[in-house]
Amino acid sequence: MRRAQAATGSTLFFLLAPGTVAALVPWWITGWRVLSPLPSWAMLPLRVVGVLLILAGLPVLVGAFVRFVVEGLGTPAPVAAPERLVVGGFYRYVRNPMYVAVFAIIIGQAALLGQASLLAYAAVVALPVYLFVRFYEEPTLAARFGGDYDAYRAHVPGWWPRWRPARW
Repeated sequence: MRRAQAATGSTLFFLLAPGTVAALVPWWITGWRVLSPLPSWAMLPLRVVGVLLILAGLPVLVGAFVRFVVEGLGTPAPVAAPERLVVGGFYRYVRNPMYVAVFAIIIGQAALLGQASLLAYAAVVALPVYLFVRFYEEPTLAARFGGDYDAYRAHVPGWWPRWRPARW
């Protein structure tokens, strides 16, 4: 796949998948209404944490998509999978930076908006995402990239980011 095709496919998939999960559905749930379920002195730090989670998640999410185009010559979508194993950028810290970023964004929205319903939504989405990774993505990557994926998996955690980038 050429980079231009990969960029177009990744952009469309970005809008479709994380755009739906981290923006459209949270909007449907909350209408972006800001609630104050706690006293104002407690809400301010919570809102700050929410903004920080969103601001931390967005560049990770965008950076992970860019990696698929630049490094993998493909898209994150299974129908246009990358030609090369993507292990650079945020993928040196955690194997699933897109999912981690999406959950950070949703939890950040929950804190910023004071909407516990978004925490419930994140919990409901977490199980199918985990099952998809465990029973589809990991076996597919192992079959496609063999020992390279095994080495990568041995050095980089799946869900909780490392403090320092992995080297192998």
